[in-house]
Amino acid sequence: MTTLTLLGSTGSIGTQALEVAAGYDVVALAAGGGNLRLLAEQVLDHDVPLVAVARGEAQEVRAAVAAVAAERGVLAPAVEVLVGPGAATELAGAGSDVVLNGVTGSVGLEPTLAALQAGSRLALANKESLVVGGALVRAARRSPDQIVPVDSEHSAMAQALRSGTHSEVARLVLTASGGPFRGRRREELAGVTAAQALAHPTWDMGPVVTVNSATLVNKGLELIEAHLLFDVPTEDITVVVHPQSVVHSMVEFTDGSTIAQASPPDMRLPIALALSWPARPPRAVAPCRWDEATSWTFEPLDEDTFRGVRLARQAAAASATHPAVLNAANEECVAAFLAGRLGFLEITDVVEQVLAEHDGVPAAALDLRAVHEAEAWARRRAQELAAR
Repeated sequence: MTTLTLLGSTGSIGTQALEVAAGYDVVALAAGGGNLRLLAEQVLDHDVPLVAVARGEAQEVRAAVAAVAAERGVLAPAVEVLVGPGAATELAGAGSDVVLNGVTGSVGLEPTLAALQAGSRLALANKESLVVGGALVRAARRSPDQIVPVDSEHSAMAQALRSGTHSEVARLVLTASGGPFRGRRREELAGVTAAQALAHPTWDMGPVVTVNSATLVNKGLELIEAHLLFDVPTEDITVVVHPQSVVHSMVEFTDGSTIAQASPPDMRLPIALALSWPARPPRAVAPCRWDEATSWTFEPLDEDTFRGVRLARQAAAASATHPAVLNAANEECVAAFLAGRLGFLEITDVVEQVLAEHDGVPAAALDLRAVHEAEAWARRRAQELAAR
């Protein structure tokens, strides 16, 4: 049976991954530690012997497992518990057949590197680790297929790319739902509230990713991810708005053909496919209905209003650490926006200024220390600018 280590098990990706993990031996779970009851239920549901939490105490985890076991009238299993900021990295490097990294944020970088160095196949939902440490991740990857993307857009591209060789690719077409403010002009977004930004029309995601989808910064991060995963120049990656979110992305080939991957907007499909890659899991989700009338639309992206994609292109072209600065500054700005300390439009304003001030490190000099230093500087500078 294929062994699976799941990082970020209590988050959106993690909970859906466990829904499609039948047939896998779930040997370890990692979580932040903020929802111990759910983590305990997962331990019991999947008979998991090893758990890691980023914060808290081991006895708290064992107590949560014992409490859920008592409610169910079963004996509490013996569970090994690791605690601390490096606990998820330790699990990731333990050598499971598959490691699914569903952690949110750049803290996923070291677990990503650990899984690759251990030779595990990495099902990657943590785009930030590739964005902030692109050169490091590419160097640690033993083969192109060792990393299988979980993001629906990159999963779609990976599937479509099997239709031709790398030299036959003309461009990648990255689709975006457009978020809750699709069609609005910049001046109409000045008074946007956090509640409005969190009301995504299609996907149910965490608050950071949802706000990033509203600003289109998330699509910018995905553009950098696609560039690094598939070795396609950023100028050959086009972003188009597709509000139905059924065509998850496309690949245009040099002969004029375009291969699109279409499925209902359900993350269980790309998750299940990443776990079983390159085999297709049977009936992971219900397919599209082709016997019912429907229509799909595609629109150009308004990059003057939604500048996240433009900033990502600039960051990718500037230096090896500019993408890390983009991500870190944006995380700080999103936190300030959700706390009511920063306006919606000011998120990308501040990020743009932080990027402009960063000197940058070339790819040849990139290491974890350089990444961490760039991130720390970007967070401090973003906090300073947001406070003004």
